[in-house]
Amino acid sequence: MSSKIQKALGLVAVTATFLLASTTSSAVDADAAKSLARQNNCFRCHSVEKEKDGPAWSKVAEKFKGKANAEARLIEHITSGEKAKFPDGHEEAHKIVKTDPPKDMAQIKNLVDWILSL
Repeated sequence: MSSKIQKALGLVAVTATFLLASTTSSAVDADAAKSLARQNNCFRCHSVEKEKDGPAWSKVAEKFKGKANAEARLIEHITSGEKAKFPDGHEEAHKIVKTDPPKDMAQIKNLVDWILSL
């Protein structure tokens, strides 16, 4: 086999291994995500299916489906306090999701991944 083909096959193998590892290690823990949402009172403004003051999370998932920056965008939204628009047109700072221990990005990522999985 030529060295170009060997390199290409090696790259394919490494890429496949990485994709498989990232897929299996990023399984969503729905119970933990819902628990974090409850602890932060997220269900006051959001629901899985119904519109409230905030959009239904299923609509959020639909909006971001297939977008490469979906996870990063939602993490930014729930951790920065940026403005959220309400149905009546007013804006307020979005509540910053708190974790225990503080700023645990694994918990934040799990919540966002759960929302995007709906």
